[in-house]
Amino acid sequence: MNIKEFNEFKKYSEASGVIALVDENIHMELNEYGCFEETVSQSDDYDIASTVNFVSPNFNKNVNESMISKQLYEHVENINFDKRIGYYLSLYAGHVREGDYRLNGSSGGMGTWIFKELFENDLIDGVIHVKENQDEQIPLIYKYDISRNVEEVKAGSRTKYYPVELSKALKKIKEVPGRYAVIGIPSFIMAIRLLAQKDEVIKNRIKFTVGLICGHQKSSKYSDALAWQMGVKPGNLKYINFRKKYSDKPANIYGVEITGTIEGKDVIISRPIKELIGHDWGQGYFKVLASDFTDDVMNETADITLGDAWLDNYINDSNGNNVIIVRNPVINEIIQKGIDSEKLELDTIGIESIMNSQDAHYRHTHDELAYRLYKKDKLRQWYPYKRVEPSDDFPFLRKKIQDMREEISTKSHFFYKKAVEKDDLNYFIKKMKKLSWKYKFLYRILTIQNRGIRNTILIVAKRKFTNR
Repeated sequence: MNIKEFNEFKKYSEASGVIALVDENIHMELNEYGCFEETVSQSDDYDIASTVNFVSPNFNKNVNESMISKQLYEHVENINFDKRIGYYLSLYAGHVREGDYRLNGSSGGMGTWIFKELFENDLIDGVIHVKENQDEQIPLIYKYDISRNVEEVKAGSRTKYYPVELSKALKKIKEVPGRYAVIGIPSFIMAIRLLAQKDEVIKNRIKFTVGLICGHQKSSKYSDALAWQMGVKPGNLKYINFRKKYSDKPANIYGVEITGTIEGKDVIISRPIKELIGHDWGQGYFKVLASDFTDDVMNETADITLGDAWLDNYINDSNGNNVIIVRNPVINEIIQKGIDSEKLELDTIGIESIMNSQDAHYRHTHDELAYRLYKKDKLRQWYPYKRVEPSDDFPFLRKKIQDMREEISTKSHFFYKKAVEKDDLNYFIKKMKKLSWKYKFLYRILTIQNRGIRNTILIVAKRKFTNR
């Protein structure tokens, strides 16, 4: 692949930083829209290292998640398989009872607790995860780094909807011998699995992978836009907690808490996320393009997958719960011991419960990917090779919703950049509200269609009568 081809295709890259590790002339940089992308420090006739095509999940045409997960888990004793969630030994929903892991986590606290157990059982020497950036020379709030003990890991708990990349952390792994665990979204874990097939040091040193179920990646402008709506202008945000729990609210009703500077004074402000424009995950504000070109919803190549338990039996618990897919037998045994010792409060659940917890996410990311690929085919544009075949066989309204999501995502980047240039947040809000209204209108029509006109009239009439 030459530089011209690379520059054309890189917008579909997962930007994990793995590419930059295998080609020293590739560097990870934030672009003008706050998204990580790869830049090449060579002339136009430079040929990109051949391993780049292999280690990037969206460039690799020959090896997919099904193949990697089969290599990893097919021969595990008592392993099961479902084409929607991949291989699994156990499926759970619940939370950590021990300590303050749940309190300090975004959901049930399982991710940090697993790392704690791996440390205490002398199975790892370090964890590669997303932490608060302490380097003032780097204009990032968060970055991937290595923690060497449980307390450091706990300090980096909670979900971060923020752009990060792995190249610097992976270089440290190659330089410092040890046994490591890593946590990441599906495309990042898959990139590490592909890298491990080309790099023996990475293969031998990364012992465990913890996967997250992730709706999509956000640009850095997402956090800036939330903060600006709360009074902190771009450039003055110092810290953001994307998932502040409310003790009197269901788990899906949470807030945003920021630390920043207003008129020279440091302030801490929190607001319910639903009061802020861009909160609707389905609309895809500030979405990274590559997120719309993955078919791995359940992080199929990870030793354990963790997600939010968006299920009726768990969602009303304000402290949060996880859904858990376990594939690695060592982690499976750790969790079973945690249940037996009452450190964990987990219920065994079925595949359908896992699917129900992520139904909208799976429909968009996996099922309706076929329509997004079809549109690329129709325009004769390149797109990553996926396990899903292009198709136009979708209801009209579902296709229009997909089109609207693409428009919202694309224009959110552009309109926000213009708003910053104008120093006018209202410019962004007005432009995006028009698009959001169109999106919501499509969903209203879809709701009427699904319920039927007669049932919709009865529901509206009942509400009016009840509110008298």
